[in-house]
Amino acid sequence: MSWLGQLNLDYRRDGERTIALDRHTGPLRVLQRLYPEGPGVCHHVLVHPPGGIVGGDVLQVDAHLACGSHALITTPGATRFYRSAGEEAQQTLHTRVDDDSRLEWLPLETIAYRGCVASNRMRFDLAPRAEMFGWDVLALGLPAAGEPFDDPAHPHGRYTQEIDLPGVWLERGTVTATDQLLLDSPLGWAGHRVTGTLWFASGTPLPRARREALLDAARALSADHALSATCGSTSTHEQVVVLRALAPRVEPLMDLLVSVWSQWRTLAWDLAPCPSRLWRT
Repeated sequence: MSWLGQLNLDYRRDGERTIALDRHTGPLRVLQRLYPEGPGVCHHVLVHPPGGIVGGDVLQVDAHLACGSHALITTPGATRFYRSAGEEAQQTLHTRVDDDSRLEWLPLETIAYRGCVASNRMRFDLAPRAEMFGWDVLALGLPAAGEPFDDPAHPHGRYTQEIDLPGVWLERGTVTATDQLLLDSPLGWAGHRVTGTLWFASGTPLPRARREALLDAARALSADHALSATCGSTSTHEQVVVLRALAPRVEPLMDLLVSVWSQWRTLAWDLAPCPSRLWRT
């Protein structure tokens, strides 16, 4: 038995307030709608009640941010792709961000368990005057619990990920449990089993001074961090700035991403950071 879950999110500006409407089908819904920063920024917590995604499950999230709205979307816990009997588990996200709107896509980590067959695809369509922050953290297996992703007993394990900012940045890759060259090579995961990506993107080219300020802040914070040897920041396109990192565990990576996001939020939007309490539980 597999689950089909679909969630449609619609954000609109009503005076000084960002209002949010949602419709769901199946086990995918909004847990909470919060306004810790005031009425202008809607913090949405999305939840998948079954607690994990298995082969054959399909989860779809579609979000639309109308002109002037601002949404920060997160989750109360890790997204877990469990072992599959053969079918692929799928999760897709498609967001459309209109002019003068801001999106922050900041879920907790994704865990790909040994033997999973899964894909996680994200697409962000930004209007010319739209901007966003996003991050993605992927942990392969549970090595500390003796459940490595690259377990010879489950050689069919496979995880595919895609992050798409059409015309600006496309990241698409697949990691398999048998690909030791990718997992252990210094040109790949270098023996680590957690990777993370943080990005800031705009619908139009960012002025060079603005991009350089974001890069300088990320590099300064990274240089003093425990993950300094396995992280880096770049801007391969004038509409996006990206930080990438490898780590042995989720916690130090999340610590780095939160600190850089906090600084970037102030620099890019002149907004004080407002970390979700869920990131500390």
